[in-house]
Amino acid sequence: QVHVVESGGGLVEPGGSLRLSCVASGFTFSGGIMSWYRQAPGKERQLLARISESGSTNYATYVQGRFTISRDNAKNTVDLMMNNLKPEDTAVYYCNALPSKTSPRTYWGQGTQVTVSL
Repeated sequence: QVHVVESGGGLVEPGGSLRLSCVASGFTFSGGIMSWYRQAPGKERQLLARISESGSTNYATYVQGRFTISRDNAKNTVDLMMNNLKPEDTAVYYCNALPSKTSPRTYWGQGTQVTVSL
């Protein structure tokens, strides 16, 4: 069974930083593509960043330069380091796993709330 679990969300002031973590299991982690998404109230879930099995990364333009995605295959984790947070970053953040390029099926975590406010 594939399981994806996020952690690290919370309340942070504008300009602050948070590191989100995601642990995934049930597949060969090193061969999977991992992504971070977020969804604000009333909005569509949007892709923020992804990291391939080779370590290559892609970012949405609105987080480029502020967010960094990384993976630790020894720990089966993918992190999202978020710097210079803005109120508009407030959302539920989700981790997504694509275990294999041979199948389009992906798996979602439960989400972790990030609130950027004074």
